[in-house]
Amino acid sequence: MSDSSRRQFLAGAATLSAAAAIGTAQAAEDCSSLPPVVHKVYFWLKNPDSKEDREQLIAGLKSLGAIEQVKGIHIGVPASTEQREVVDNSYQVSELLLFNSAADQDAYQVDPIHLKFVEQCSHLWSKVVVYDSIAV
Repeated sequence: MSDSSRRQFLAGAATLSAAAAIGTAQAAEDCSSLPPVVHKVYFWLKNPDSKEDREQLIAGLKSLGAIEQVKGIHIGVPASTEQREVVDNSYQVSELLLFNSAADQDAYQVDPIHLKFVEQCSHLWSKVVVYDSIAV
């Protein structure tokens, strides 16, 4: 198993473990073991009905898991959850990355793999929104 695959598996397992703990008195304690910096990115495709464009973007995003500073990765599409006024599912693809520090997130931004992803995939999207947060 490659280091990237191992990291992705461990991050997924950690995320599932944290999710399973939601609703229990220990949920906050379990989540505190996750890396503290979360980088959330939402993509709107230029051709939102193109499965090929969506799959190309997803493949590009998955390549970012090979970056050393990335400690967890989740690539997703809008879930079929209840439609409510507060839910925005107008995007086509989302990415969530976990980092140990803001400095690691800064290093990720200039990593050659990330720069290559932007070069190869930026023509696919019409809009990108980024939310970065740090655990409190």
